[in-house]
Amino acid sequence: MTALRRAGVHADLSAVTAEEPHPLVFATVSGAHLYGFPSRDSDVDLRGAHLLPAADLVGLREPEETRTAMRDADGTELDLVTHDLRKFVRLLLRRNGYVLEQLLSPLVVRTGETHRELASHAPGVLTSHHAHHYRGFATTQWRLFGRTGELKPLLYTYRALLTGIHLLRSGRVEAHLPTLHGEVAEAPGRLPELIAAKEAAEHGVVEAGLDTEAVRSEVEHLHTALDAAQAATRLPGQPSAGAALHDLLVRVRLG
Repeated sequence: MTALRRAGVHADLSAVTAEEPHPLVFATVSGAHLYGFPSRDSDVDLRGAHLLPAADLVGLREPEETRTAMRDADGTELDLVTHDLRKFVRLLLRRNGYVLEQLLSPLVVRTGETHRELASHAPGVLTSHHAHHYRGFATTQWRLFGRTGELKPLLYTYRALLTGIHLLRSGRVEAHLPTLHGEVAEAPGRLPELIAAKEAAEHGVVEAGLDTEAVRSEVEHLHTALDAAQAATRLPGQPSAGAALHDLLVRVRLG
């Protein structure tokens, strides 16, 4: 059984990525399947990087640095988003945890030597400021939960905070919520129950009996833990992989 099938992705995604007009550096699955709480009706979020020809970057026309497409694969709706490699690297160097998780996702659809080399530089882009990314993402999702009462943004809130705490403490990127539940001491005990409830429907709402004040307290506690992890982290304030990533980009583009 492949990692994709274990994560609940049963569609054949390789044919979809083969249709892209520019060579793909890599493509991986992100979103709820990566985070460990897909629903039976979840879309598949496919993310990655493509490589534009050098001529597209030196002329007058604006290059297509980001491509998006919605497609159907074996009856599953697929959301495909890729960035040109230069933009992807720039995002990596701007404490963007989202693209970092895409790069290191174990749910790999397309890969190659450039993907592997790019991933090898991931430790050199980690900084203490990644806390800002996860704090901000969690805050946005918490507000969305307050407006909708849906399980999805609540789980995204927990996931973002726990990933940030884990990263700042360990120097490792872990986006899988069930794994984080077992590895981060502050993870709320209710998470397995919430994950099981979300499996039934992508936009399901929380049960009427959920103690929202207790949930609020848990989220506030995780924010406090993230602040403490940032203050104590051994991660540097600035990325160290900039020069190596520049060399990689030039070599791949001209090659």
